[in-house]
Amino acid sequence: MEKIFRSLLFKVCCGIAFGISIGLAAPENIMRLLITFKTLFANFLGFSIPLIMMGLIMPSIAELGKSAGKLLLITVGIAYSFTLFSGFSTYLVGESLFPTLLQGEQLSNIGKDAEAIRPFFTIEMPPITDVMTSLVLSFIIGIGLSVREESTLSQMIKEFGEIVKWLISKAIIPLLPYYILTIFAEISYSGQVMAIMTVFFKLIIILFAMHIVLLLIQYLIAGSIAGKNPFRSLLTMLPAYATALGTQSSAATIPVTLRQAQKLGISSKIAGFVIPLCATIHLSGSTMKITACALALMMLEGMPYDFMLFAGFVMMLGVIMVAAPGVPGGAIMAALGVLNSMLGFDERTQGLMVALYIAMDSFGTACNVTGDGAVALIVNRISKIKD
Repeated sequence: MEKIFRSLLFKVCCGIAFGISIGLAAPENIMRLLITFKTLFANFLGFSIPLIMMGLIMPSIAELGKSAGKLLLITVGIAYSFTLFSGFSTYLVGESLFPTLLQGEQLSNIGKDAEAIRPFFTIEMPPITDVMTSLVLSFIIGIGLSVREESTLSQMIKEFGEIVKWLISKAIIPLLPYYILTIFAEISYSGQVMAIMTVFFKLIIILFAMHIVLLLIQYLIAGSIAGKNPFRSLLTMLPAYATALGTQSSAATIPVTLRQAQKLGISSKIAGFVIPLCATIHLSGSTMKITACALALMMLEGMPYDFMLFAGFVMMLGVIMVAAPGVPGGAIMAALGVLNSMLGFDERTQGLMVALYIAMDSFGTACNVTGDGAVALIVNRISKIKD
């Protein structure tokens, strides 16, 4: 029970519930206080996003390059292919189902009634650079360091990455439930809370079903290549799925995932390399959640979109996911930059994305780590390395 109460999902659910209650009954001064916090945190988050992207991407690319080899390239290629398949299939399914699923729902006016309430004060925190500049710079420095021997700059970048991970886990993630509380208080104050909650529940149900289908497809592919029974292999990986539901962390689930992967008959050398690596680079479940939630919110907001826009977004998202830290909420933190720069998400829609993502974080993480077994099966068959 203590783990449940301390989990990010429980805190976010409490934030949503308290936010709705406060928005329905709070006087204007309380709302002004909440909106003051919301504005300050949103400004801080906007300032942090370029730092987060640079601090995660630069050391990740540098470390991948230093261990470059045939096995690494195979693993990265398979993981990225699975991630792309997840993103594109999610878009195609969402474009087919969401118009009917979300028919009659509209979020474009949410928060309009609360806009008249001004914060007590605000502090501008302009980011040091824009998102695309930080992304390009991260690739240049990361790739440059990957072809060099250990240097002073490499150590500095690594330490910078550790500071950014600390910023995410100790400052941003703990404040997210309060930020979400203020968002839902604002929505509730505008009198449209039922619309957004209806959307939440519909998306959670359909995404859970899509996660199961994705895992079946991954194991059918892996089973056909490795000559294994896909259903038996998937059942073998279920302890990792269950563990990830509780931890909400790919990194924390590595010991269980590794044990179950070896039960599939995968070489301990392959499993010991692929499973820890995939905990970082293979996030098919997270990509599915982000793509589906982004598409649904754009439909509800009346924002223009097409296949080409999402094609670029999914391909970039697959790269960004490589840098996502294996902590609860890490993937959505890494993705906020491209949501803003490529899809045009503002402060409010980013906040809704965070709330939607974390509400389903356990299922996405479980999908990620369970799919790692499928990647390991394919790599084991291609490499033919034995213990």
